[in-house]
Parts: sequence; structure tokens; C-alpha cells
Amino acid sequence: MKCFVVAAALVWLTACASSVNVKAAAATTTADITPVPAAAAVDQRIVFPASASQGALVFGKVPAGSIVRYAGRVLRPTPYGTVVFGIGRDESGPLLFDVQHADGRIESASIAVTPRDWPIERIDGVPPSTVNPPPAIAERIEREQALVVAARERDDDRADFAQSFAWPVQGRISGRFGNQRVYNGSAKSPHSGMDIAAPQGTPVLAPAAGVVTFANADLYLTGGTVLLDHGHGVSSNFLHLSRIDVKVGDRIQQGQVIGAVGATGRATGPHLHWGMNWFDVRIDPLLVLERKP
Repeated sequence: MKCFVVAAALVWLTACASSVNVKAAAATTTADITPVPAAAAVDQRIVFPASASQGALVFGKVPAGSIVRYAGRVLRPTPYGTVVFGIGRDESGPLLFDVQHADGRIESASIAVTPRDWPIERIDGVPPSTVNPPPAIAERIEREQALVVAARERDDDRADFAQSFAWPVQGRISGRFGNQRVYNGSAKSPHSGMDIAAPQGTPVLAPAAGVVTFANADLYLTGGTVLLDHGHGVSSNFLHLSRIDVKVGDRIQQGQVIGAVGATGRATGPHLHWGMNWFDVRIDPLLVLERKP
């Protein structure tokens, strides 16, 4: 067992005094993926945090030219050897990785998952049609959400995710990631992002650079909706917008206005819902904001 340096931990990562569990395995070959030959001076360290929180976006470091396999996906390191992945709200861990070096050697690593306390709010007396939409509305919601899910599968080499993220709007947090509501005794999906209360029409700024992969002003649940892809499967979504100022394919810089706060879709008042994903894994934007570079 080798000990590796612990780095790039997010807020709520537990103290990283313990080492990452890394084990050498027999060299194998890959039929469909050929590693890039390693240079003589390549840093051979594998650096992952020893533990990470549910809902976290986690960074790791591997030798350039390596292939990393995790959760059925192949993670492509940046030219500097950085890999990124998300931990789901209900993930219990440990997370297991295989790192294939350029010479074919394989090492395995594991990361413990730190659980969080997820509050549950019970609300009774809600109109039944709101809790369980009629079939026609349910079909529309399913169709629209499928388009959003497809946009989240984009996976390219841009490393915009490595920027220090900024708040898209300033305001009170009115809804937190992971909290769950139970309407009339029926449990609904946990809250998928962070709600920020702000006046109608407040400009929404890109928290980091990216490319617009989805923009629609009239989704049933989320109203004005924009998806901004930050590369390597990391994306942000901005919901309930009263105005959209970008279109699919636009290259956006950090701080650029992408729209305005609203209350479109199923919203009870003006606010920005900011969600983040690593592919289909929902992550907590507040943890990303608090990550130290």
C-alpha cells in the first residue's frame, strides 16, 4: 500500500490525515483506449482526498497520460493530470478508482464518503394536481426533462470547471441542496440545487466560463432554463429565469450576463435556482463556491 498526498479537498471534506488507499494491480491492456506515452519527467503521484462529502465536486491528480476509470466512466485527465468527478447526495462509498499508467500498470484507489444530514420538510393540504400532475402535464414534463438530461451528457476537453466559481447573483439562500419535501405524505425528489432569493429582473452572471448547451424560456417546471457546460461533464443550470440573453453554442466568460431572475415555471416567487451536475450526478453549488483553489 502506498501513501499519497491529500489535496484539492472541498468544504466539508473530513480531515485528510489518513492516506488514500492505493493498491498496485497487474498490468492490463485496453482494447479501445490507448494511453498517451509518458514523458521521462512526468510526476507519477496519484493524489486524491482521503474522504469527501456527499454532494461534493472532487478534484484529483494523476500522471499525465493516465486513464482513470470510475463509476462506469473513463475520466480523461487534463494536460496537467487533473481529473474531476461528482459525489451524489445519497452516495455511501467507498468510491473505487482504477488508474492505468501510460506503461500499462494499474493502481487502485479508494475515497471514503462523509455523510451529511438532510432535512425533511412535511407540507400537507397541497392541491393533489400540484403533487401529482395529470397525465398530459406529466408527459410534457418527462419530455422536457429528457432534453435537459441529454444536454448534461456533453463531455469535452475544456477545463472551465477548474476556475474559482463566483455567485451568479447575491442574495439570501432560500433553498438548500439536498433538502427534501413531503407533500400530503408523498415524498418528492430532493432539492437539486441552491435557491437564491433576489428581485425580479436581477442580472444572472455566469459563475464560471462555459458553453451554452440548452436554453428554453418556457419549460413547465423550471420556466426559463439555461444550461452552461464547464467541461469534463461539469455543468450549471439556471432555472425560473424571466429573460434569457444567450443561445445554444455561445461561449460564455465568467461574469457575463446570461439572463435575469424570475419566477417562471412552477415558482412561488422570484429567485434563482442554481444547480450543478457532473453528468447525471447532482452536486451542491455551495460546496463548489467554497472550494479553495
